[in-house]
This record gives sequence, structure tokens and C-alpha cells, in this order.
Amino acid sequence: MPIHLSNEDARRIFLARQGLSAPPGRALSKAGLLELIHQIGFVQVDSIATVERAHHHILFARAQSYRREQLTRLLEKDRALFEHWTHDAAIIPSAFFRYWKHRFARARSSLAERWRSWHENGFEAYVDHVHERITCEGPLMARHFEAEKRPPGGWWNWHPEKTALEYLWRTGALSIAGREGFQKVYDLTERVIPAADREGEVPEDAFIDWACTSALERLGFATHGEIAAFWDLVSPDEARAWVAANAERLEPVMIGCEDGRNRASHALAGSRAVFDALPAPPARLRVLSPFDPLLRDRARAQRLFGFDYRIEVFVPAHKRVYGYYVFPILEGDRMIGRIDMKADRKAGVLEVKRLWLEPGVRASAGRLARLDAELTRLARFTGVEGVRYMEGWRGA
Repeated sequence: MPIHLSNEDARRIFLARQGLSAPPGRALSKAGLLELIHQIGFVQVDSIATVERAHHHILFARAQSYRREQLTRLLEKDRALFEHWTHDAAIIPSAFFRYWKHRFARARSSLAERWRSWHENGFEAYVDHVHERITCEGPLMARHFEAEKRPPGGWWNWHPEKTALEYLWRTGALSIAGREGFQKVYDLTERVIPAADREGEVPEDAFIDWACTSALERLGFATHGEIAAFWDLVSPDEARAWVAANAERLEPVMIGCEDGRNRASHALAGSRAVFDALPAPPARLRVLSPFDPLLRDRARAQRLFGFDYRIEVFVPAHKRVYGYYVFPILEGDRMIGRIDMKADRKAGVLEVKRLWLEPGVRASAGRLARLDAELTRLARFTGVEGVRYMEGWRGA
């Protein structure tokens, strides 16, 4: 018989698995930060800094003693983390690098076929040249390869050498040694990834088993499609076959959705005792990054939390429902609203433009005071002095 989980229990389990059930005010050492990233699996990297870059905001939401230099040290000095691709660019534990070799192999033909159309003469003629320059000169950035005349069009108007750099990175020959002004610094993988993590090969079946098992551990419960989507390392068909082949290691789970329906999922065998021991999240109100892993799977977030969330960065202004870059608000185990704000660093304030609370959520004095306290903490983290509420910020 399947395990039946209420919607409340399902939310509690997922929040705990994604690192949101520990007290956010706890102290966080560098070793604790590495453990946290191992727990949640990866931290998405994004260039938008309307308030704070996604990777810093994601970690701050889980431990508000987090400091950026801890992450930089783990990435660029200790090499305990590396930057590569899941569903998007992400920071990943270096202990997982050997499994990413399968992603590199799978990407070689698909990326070459897709990317060669960007340039009239392709980009592959530049691959050896780019690789040789980095071999001889050491770490380099795309600007060190700038063509005298940039070609028109193409994805982000990449010149052929930039495309070659990205191809070599996405297929494993190069790695990100660091960033300067958020621009990637590329170097040979053997000079970036520690030998203990880089060496050794994982057979295909062991790779698929790790990808599916580790995804399910971090999700708590999932369908085969959700398992495949977590790392974006294996296909849904491979995840479906893994589920069928590992029936004795799994048990069926019926998940109570926010709308009252049930959804069939899978969990690792013996999960009931583990689930029962997981704590409830703290009642504290927290503002999440739009790229928080809790919300990465929008359909799952809607089923569990009844929260319909989309990023409207690429939506024309007149068609946006909320705003350019609107932040979700978590309170306890519920998503209670969203807020449009930006850090005005010249003025030294976190500028709040508009707050939307979910239906049934009251704008009580206590809740607004907790929101103000959270925004004050976030403002301090981003390096501004305080919070400024714009006229009409609470709406009608």
C-alpha cells in the first residue's frame, strides 16, 4: 500500500529537503556552507542583481549569517565546488564532477550541431586555437579573444571564440576558474578541478542510478519526470526505466496537493520514518530569490503550495501581471505573496514598489512588521542602509 502524505506533510518534507527548515539565523561556517550546498544539490547562478545575485540570495535565505567570501573561497581556492550546468548555470559540489562527465559526452554532438549555425563559418575552427591559447597563457576571459569586428546576430552576439570557449566549457575541456565582474575566467579543467574529483570513470548504469537516487533524496518524493528534471542529467525515459528496474528500492507515495487532489509519486524505501523525523520549517517570514530551488519546478510549486509563480523578466512591460523581477515570500510552510523591489545602491536603500499577498492572507500589523524585519535584514546583506516604501506599495 502506498504511503499517504497530507499536503501539509508534503510541504514540510520538501522544505526540509531543500534546506529551508533549519533556523535561518544560525551560524554558518565554511564547512557548513559546503554541507548545505551538498544537501540541496546545487545553487543556480544568475547575472541579474536587482536586489542580489541569485546564488547569494538562495544561500542567505537558508542561513542569514552566510557571507559571500565563504562561497568564493570554496569555489576559487578550495575547489570544493565547481560551476557548470544543471537546468541552467549552477554551482555544484566538486565531488559530483565525475558524474558530469556523462553530461559532457552527451553535449558534444548536440551542442556542436546547434551552435555551428550561429556563425557563417561555424565556430569549430576556433576550438583548437582557443584551447591552445589557454594551455599556453593560463586563465583567460572572452574579452581576451574579442574579434576586431563582431559578427551581427547570434545568441547574445557571441563571437566565434566566445562560442568556442562555451563549447569547451560545456563539454568539459575547460572549467570556470573564477569570475571578474561576473565575467567567466576559463582555464583547463585539469588546472581547476582537483584530481581526486576529476579522475575516475563512472559506468553509464551507475551514473543513471546516482542521478536518479540523489535527485529523489533531495526531492523527498517525486514522479519519474521530476526525478529527471532535478539535475537535468538523464532523460525522462531513462528515469522511468530506472524506477521500473528499482521497484524493490522504492515505495509508492500518494501526495496530497493543495487543491485537494492526490498525485502518485515515488520515495525511497523506508522513507516513512525519515519523513516523520523531519522538522517543520520555522515560522519566520523569508523573501526568496526568483531562482530558488524550492520554486524551480513551477508546476510542483503550484501543486504543493498553490502558488502560481512566473518570472516576467522577458515579458513585455505592458503584458506583465506583477513586475519585472518579483520576489516570492515564504512564511512557515506557505507561500503568502510576492514583492516587487530593487536595491537602489546610489540612494542606499532597498526600494519596495509593491506587495501582493495571496488570497486569504491578511496584511495584519504583525505580518507587516515581520516583513519589514526581513527586508531590513536583506537590505543589510545587499549593502544598503535601509528600506524605503514607495507610495502605493500595498496596492488598493
